[in-house]
Formats: sequence, C-alpha cells, structure tokens
Amino acid sequence: MAKILEKRPLSPITKLYRVDAPLVAKAAKPGQFVIVRVRDGGERIPLTIADYDREEGILTIVVQEVGTTTRYLGQLEVGDEILDLVGPLGMPLEIPVEGHIVGIGGGFGSAALLCLMRELRLRGDTTTIINGAREKDLLILNEELGEVCDNLEICTDDGSAGFHGLVTERLQQMIDGDAPGRPDSVVAIGPMPMMRAVTETTRGKDIPTLVSLDPLMIDGTGMCGGCRVTVNDEVKFACVDGPFFDAHQVDFEEAVRRNKMYVRQEQESKDRTTCMKLAVGQD
Repeated sequence: MAKILEKRPLSPITKLYRVDAPLVAKAAKPGQFVIVRVRDGGERIPLTIADYDREEGILTIVVQEVGTTTRYLGQLEVGDEILDLVGPLGMPLEIPVEGHIVGIGGGFGSAALLCLMRELRLRGDTTTIINGAREKDLLILNEELGEVCDNLEICTDDGSAGFHGLVTERLQQMIDGDAPGRPDSVVAIGPMPMMRAVTETTRGKDIPTLVSLDPLMIDGTGMCGGCRVTVNDEVKFACVDGPFFDAHQVDFEEAVRRNKMYVRQEQESKDRTTCMKLAVGQD
C-alpha cells in the first residue's frame, strides 16, 4: 500500500498525488512508470512517474480522470492508501548529450517532463519545455516546469495563454531559428495525435525525436499484448521495450488503431460506474 501525502487539483479532471513509496522512489528513473490498483477486484493501470524524491521516499504521479479506475483514484484523499503500487517498470529514458533538448508536453504528459528535464539540465544540456493545452485552464504545472528547464514555452490552441497555436507550430518556429533556438533533439509526451504531429514536424530535419507510447499500455508487463506496436518493422511492446521509442521509426497508423481498441469497453465501464453511483446517491 502507498499512503497519499498530498493531493492537488491541476485542472478540472487532473490531479497530482505525492505518495509514500520509498522503495519505488529510490529506484525510479525518468521515463519509467508504476502499476496501480485502487480497490479489490479492480483493474491494474499504468501511470507514468512524474517525479521522485529519493531521500524523502516520495513518489509523484499525475492522474487524469478519464476512466473508471482513475475516477475511483480521484475519490481518495490525503491519508488514504492506494491498495497496490508496483514499480518502477519500463526502460529508463536515455538521451545522448545533444546540446539543446526540447521536451513537448500535452495534457497529463506534461507532468512526465518534470524529472526528465531536471536531470537533463543538471548534466549541462540547454533545455526547453513546450507545454500545450486547448485553453489556459487545462495547462498544468507551469510553475514547476519552469523551475526545471532553461526556457518554458506556453501554447494554447485558443490563445488564452502564451503562444496562440499548436505546440507543433511553436516547434516549427524554433526549428526555423526563432529563440530559444533550433532543437538538437526532441522528446514528446502526451496524447497520440500530438505526438504523431510532432513526429511529422521533425521528420526529415535531422532532429532525433522520441515519443512515449504509454497511452497504449494496459497491464504493464507484456503479458496482455495490448501495447504491441511496430517500430522499425519489428514488433515491440510499449511496456517492456519502452515506453519511449524513436518517433520516426514508429508505425503510427497501427499505434493509433490500437489506442482505440477498447474505447467501447471503457465507455461501458464508465457508464456502469455512473449508474451505480446514481443508484446509491453518490453522484
């Protein structure tokens, strides 16, 4: 069990949790994830590690309430315990020293840049984060992200904060020479359409690009096969071989199809949960 030490809302559907998990925090590295189970009989879900404090034994995760289990997790408060939290799992992200590294985050994916960009900055790289959302109320962790990088770029689709446009538009400006300069490498973490668009923006421009295929993960161990993806014409599993892969080698057509495989079942589960809450007067 992992006791919740802090719970903080970041957006209407996104919450940050700091939990007591000393063994996981001690071993965690940027790019890895944990498997969480909230209740007996509940499903196991993978959650990307946003940050860790090895000395204090504290792990930070950010959760977007989009399904049944994440909604149950959202009902837990400070002092409550997460039934199971296992990790760290997955391959740590390794980026060669490249000079100017740009991390692009969208939605809950922005949280995964916290520990990554801090580590890159500490080793001497120039770091920029492009943090994007549809509108300003959906932006998360701007203050924290600004503290772990050299340059923070804010983008909103509607122009309500920062750059008016998509993260790929701002990235293209930087590739073309706008300050803070052309990236030497790019890391994108967030929704599949955003990562795919970033991949096409950097394709053919001699800019190594990594994407996190954690949206495909289900059980996190490779046994279910739900996160199969083709990378450089080879079958890989996002949970055990990744979650980070060379973006220009990923078959995004296949990845997008696989990401939508369980949409109907997920919606049916959410509908059942809502009906049960209404029946007992909880909603």
